[in-house]
Amino acid sequence: MAAQRAYTTHPLVLRRVTVRSVHQVTPRMRRVVLGGEELAAFTRDGTGHPAFAAPGFDDHIKLILAADGDVHAALPAQLPHGIEWTPAEHRLTRDYTPRRVDPEAGELHLDFVVHGDGPAEAWSAAAREGDELWFVGPKSSLRLPERLDWIQLVGDETALPAIGRFLDERPLDAPAHVLVTVSDESARQELALREGDTVTWVVAEPGDAEALEAAVRALPVEAGEGYVWAAAESRALLPVRRYLQRERKLPKDRLNVTGYWHREEAPAPEAEATADAAVREPAGIPSPLPWLVARAALQLGVVDAVADAPGLSAVALAARVGVPVAGIGVLLPLLSSYGVVVGADDGAPGLRLGPAGEELLDEHEREEYTGHEAELLLALTHLAPALRGGGSPWRLASGGTLHEAVAQDAERYGELVEECEQLVFLLGGLTADPLWESIGTCLLTGPGSASVAAALDDARRRPRLRVAEDAVPVAVLRGHVPAPDRIDWTAGPADVAVAAKALAHRTDEEAVLLLARLAGWTRTAVLVEASRPDGLSPHAAEAALHAYAATGSPLRDSAAIAALAHRSGWEVERTIALGWGTEATVLRRA
Repeated sequence: MAAQRAYTTHPLVLRRVTVRSVHQVTPRMRRVVLGGEELAAFTRDGTGHPAFAAPGFDDHIKLILAADGDVHAALPAQLPHGIEWTPAEHRLTRDYTPRRVDPEAGELHLDFVVHGDGPAEAWSAAAREGDELWFVGPKSSLRLPERLDWIQLVGDETALPAIGRFLDERPLDAPAHVLVTVSDESARQELALREGDTVTWVVAEPGDAEALEAAVRALPVEAGEGYVWAAAESRALLPVRRYLQRERKLPKDRLNVTGYWHREEAPAPEAEATADAAVREPAGIPSPLPWLVARAALQLGVVDAVADAPGLSAVALAARVGVPVAGIGVLLPLLSSYGVVVGADDGAPGLRLGPAGEELLDEHEREEYTGHEAELLLALTHLAPALRGGGSPWRLASGGTLHEAVAQDAERYGELVEECEQLVFLLGGLTADPLWESIGTCLLTGPGSASVAAALDDARRRPRLRVAEDAVPVAVLRGHVPAPDRIDWTAGPADVAVAAKALAHRTDEEAVLLLARLAGWTRTAVLVEASRPDGLSPHAAEAALHAYAATGSPLRDSAAIAALAHRSGWEVERTIALGWGTEATVLRRA
């Protein structure tokens, strides 16, 4: 039997609804009831789309707004099986949890925290009957473990819609222990509690990390198999996550911690006025110095040491991380200036993490400084000679290609696999393709193989899977589908080969070699690759540069993929747009 996966995916559909009514739930929460024909199955531009489904208590839909008021110019393009986020200068998007879904009435309820700020809250304040709203999603639903003895639901006011829906619908038959921080007593809501449930209300400022952590630590530790779900301000959740993982030692499949919003902290006027000019970033082009200092602090263990033992002196910190005191003395003034640590000045009682340091406790934030993304960034120090003489900056920096490095380093390959996890949400267009009707055996290769296996399983496509020698390890695929075969390149042929992000870390020459090997296996191959930047990403302009750093080629568009295919004996049959700049190119052997 395959183990249960954490999420179920859903088709991504752009829908239009209109306001039916607006209610004030509490002085701090406004409910907008929405309805419309597009909550049911509908057809637009000749393409049929399924009815809206949001079965998970913490599902998210993405509201589409516009800073200039022209929402229609901000809408993404609807694909037959997905969404393409085309560039839109004034587009604003915000994620919200459906408080209630009523298919019979054709209604969707959304709750908005009344805080007087933000485009979504402003829209809800002005909403009147008949006003339209466009949204996309949800893309997935959380799957809770089937048998639990208890569940803790932790959050601030933004988590109340999800918590309230959980208690109303009870997707899990186990006692629920609820903890909610609210800005004042008026934000309390009536919750559908049962015998054995508990609820704790804590009055604290929005985003108060210390109050939230203290409240979580005060919760009783239940016996038996449990699960903790937490949602609040992203930075406030960092010490909570650290406590649950390091002290409570909750395994990954018993924990879901999600930042629902991010507090922007403006510097105090006096702090801005007295900032050391030597560490200010110059106007125009930012300095790389903060990045390099944060990277060193993570690599040396400084951030973890201060987090584990607040109040350390510089001398004690140096001893703890095994660095001479003089070396720590070089770092601390800069770490203090950038908000990684505070209390580094002479006479201070001890060191503790600042706002930037708290963020660096998050694993995803760390990867920007110490993971694969950081290695690519460092390779760009060789950008000028690479552009002048050809080849990839990675090859000039390391003496070998990125593919060669990945093939010899399981940890580095694992980072690529993690980067491809979001691919599962985009593969509906591929799994719905008629080519699967006659497929009995599928060869998988590339770091996106696990996502392909999961998408096939969600679509109830069940070919026999084989995993190529340089693909994701079989252990990664288990839990998505019944155990696939791990094979070598000398085994028998397959009906189709799917290479998922297999070209993204290969040079053109390496890509041609892979495609030639696939030609010895099958007459049909599918390449799943990003061909253009993600239109929602704030770093879209950097996508081509990152690709060039890795392979010596920009992002490969359809024409570039076709050229590589022709060099290795393939013809392009068709291209399937999957959304978010990703395409599936179907190849046939010439």
